[in-house]
Amino acid sequence: MRYWFPYPLLSLALLVLWLLINQSFAPGQIILGSILGISSAWVTVNLQPDKTRLKTVIKIFSLAGHVTIDILRSNIAVMLVILRTRTQPANSGFVRIDITLKDENALALLACILTATPGTAWVEFDRQTGVLLLHILDLENSDDWAALIKSRYETPLKEIFE
Repeated sequence: MRYWFPYPLLSLALLVLWLLINQSFAPGQIILGSILGISSAWVTVNLQPDKTRLKTVIKIFSLAGHVTIDILRSNIAVMLVILRTRTQPANSGFVRIDITLKDENALALLACILTATPGTAWVEFDRQTGVLLLHILDLENSDDWAALIKSRYETPLKEIFE
């Protein structure tokens, strides 16, 4: 039974989500949602990341606070960039940052943080060299951005995951 339904709760959750999105409990929608839920669960069988043990839980709250404040600040900064584009165009650019994180979950969380922050976008990460390519909407100084990412996000993530 485990072979046919590798993650039954995931399949059920996807079925419920499918039915809610379509706003229909018709038999055809139930069958289609079941097929999508079960097939999606089969696809995720090979996506099992390494187990990670958190080293310090206190740092998580500190990091979450920094991320929340940075997202609020970035929203305001992006709004100001948009409002002033007629008088002064945005100075977009790319920044290369040397990242020393090795844990896959820490890297994934860093990608989520940087992409969720308005005005920044994770473009590319090279595992061999450890170089992250980041796009910044309003780039003033690339060295400041690199130092900010390393001190504000990479260091706490290292303390939490490694």
